[in-house]
Amino acid sequence: MKRKNIKVITCAVTAVLTFSSVNIDASAATDINSVLPSAGVDYTLADNGTSLKNIQEDAGLQEEGADGSQEENLSNNTAADVLSDIVGNTGAMAVGEEAEPEISQEYQARIEPAADLVIEETKEVDISLLDEKILKDVQKKLDRKDEEEGFKSLVIAKVNDYVNVRNMPNEEGEIIGKLYDKSVGTFISEVDGWYEIKSGSVTGYVKGEYCVTGDDAVELAKAVGTRIATVTTTTLKVRQEPGLDKVVLGMVPIEDQLIVTEELDGWVRVNIEEGDGYVSTDYVSLTTEFVQAESREEEKARLAKEEAERKAAQAAARKAAGRSSSSSSSSGGSSGQVMYASGGGSEMGRAVANYALQFVGNPYVYGGTSLTNGADCSGFVMSVYANFGVSLPHSSSADRSVGAAVNGLENAQPGDLVCYSGHVGLYIGNGQIVHASTSRTGIIVSSANYRTPLSVRRIF
Repeated sequence: MKRKNIKVITCAVTAVLTFSSVNIDASAATDINSVLPSAGVDYTLADNGTSLKNIQEDAGLQEEGADGSQEENLSNNTAADVLSDIVGNTGAMAVGEEAEPEISQEYQARIEPAADLVIEETKEVDISLLDEKILKDVQKKLDRKDEEEGFKSLVIAKVNDYVNVRNMPNEEGEIIGKLYDKSVGTFISEVDGWYEIKSGSVTGYVKGEYCVTGDDAVELAKAVGTRIATVTTTTLKVRQEPGLDKVVLGMVPIEDQLIVTEELDGWVRVNIEEGDGYVSTDYVSLTTEFVQAESREEEKARLAKEEAERKAAQAAARKAAGRSSSSSSSSGGSSGQVMYASGGGSEMGRAVANYALQFVGNPYVYGGTSLTNGADCSGFVMSVYANFGVSLPHSSSADRSVGAAVNGLENAQPGDLVCYSGHVGLYIGNGQIVHASTSRTGIIVSSANYRTPLSVRRIF
């Protein structure tokens, strides 16, 4: 029987990991190695190889003798048996090494039909055997790593107030916007010490000496950015400690946004009305938000809007105050509670504050909007303002974008919304708010700085 050269690859094992739902770069190999299981490994073919266990199914596997009779096939031997026998008769060979091993006529007959084929042995991990949570954890780590890498392309203002954004890379260029301190833009190019950036609706140049970018921007971005956890489940339970079996501190509705104060493995610490608690990262999406530049047109429009709202509030104040007074009589509230409101601010704002105070002592109900039978924090302010013809969202995080921004609690006026992480209340003057606090306390009056406000918003 004619003997042929056979190339057998028995020492090389190529691990092929196919994660269909996860994009994994080579730089993340250490993370993946730490979570892959040792079980659930199958042998499969490379694209240009032939499987031993499928040799017996090859059309040329059954060799015809000179007299036309079938000599032998591999139907009585498994692929593993054949591989074991071949290795036993040939000894180990280096990858790609060709040799003339001493093979018996019995094995020559078995493998000769496939003698010119290159046999490769590969490993494939069946991802269906991987725990879904492990895959999610890997993806989250990669997303976080990609986000931090993206921070290098940011340009962050580092000034006392703001740096001008100009239409040309020199001080003769027209001012087209402002990049306020700790505000962020995306780096486009550098021209003679000026950074071309895009921030919000503004694309222009800022002087490089007043900003940081590249590696220096990574840590600063973490410090100036606000880490946000957006709820992705209908009702999210906030727990006193990290763990699904821990005591529930409070609940937060879907799409609400919470400020993250600490990130742990699979959990983040957030702040809600009931205090600091923990939520599983399986039920929130994590992002980092930055303040962006304001164009000259946007600044003018904002100032004009604020002025128009103040004039409209003054014009409607008397009518609203009268409606508030009649509602107070029908609700049976205590008239003494209006003494909380100070004399500062607009008449409309004071009317809102006085109206809200009629419901102090009524219950807190999660998801509720009834001023008498129970409301949660955003439901409370929504229903109060509805009495004055203003539609507000039933979401404490969305309330941070309504009306006009007020620069700090020290400039707050009665009727302003005071927004916290996961909570909102109504400013009533004298450094106090009225709010639907918790199921234990109901609607109460508290110091406005009992927690750190995220923003103050003025409707009237």
